[in-house]
Amino acid sequence: MAESPAFESPVSTPYVSYGGVPIEPSGPGSPLTLQDHSSTTKFIVRAGSETNAFRQLSTPFATSRTEDGVLIAGQRPDEWFLVGREQAVRALAGRLDRTGHVSLIDGTHGRAMFRLTGAGSALVLEKLCGLDWNDHMTPDGAAVSGSVAKVTCDIVRNDLDGVPSYLISCDRSFGQYLFDVILDAGQEFGIQPL
Repeated sequence: MAESPAFESPVSTPYVSYGGVPIEPSGPGSPLTLQDHSSTTKFIVRAGSETNAFRQLSTPFATSRTEDGVLIAGQRPDEWFLVGREQAVRALAGRLDRTGHVSLIDGTHGRAMFRLTGAGSALVLEKLCGLDWNDHMTPDGAAVSGSVAKVTCDIVRNDLDGVPSYLISCDRSFGQYLFDVILDAGQEFGIQPL
């Protein structure tokens, strides 16, 4: 596979002010953070249940797991989202048997992706999305799709050191809008963009 062109984020960062109030970027110790991860390599794989690729990915619909540093999310029946460092994602994709009904699409430049992390992250998502964000419905490793502020998104709960964290991916054209809306919804919880 050829090397990808240079990436340009759909989000204007760093934020120097938000709502007229200066924002001081903070580190991972913040109670609630939103970070642009749009430049992370993202592949979409579709494979029929009769294919070897289906068996190789072996991640059921609505779940996720990590293999060789790549997050594999079963986003839809017979469809997976591979996320991680470019070299690792390309290596995993290169090992897939593409015999039969298998397609592989590099979605890195076409998809925005954000990481919402912190104890209040589920509360922010509840303000923007009709899905149930309680631990018993969307535990660590859950992979769901839904409307977030009227934008169709793929969301993977991917906790960091026991802290709730969500990877939120949408079409690139909605990236800036969705980033701003999440920041607005998180204001009451002290959200900080990184």
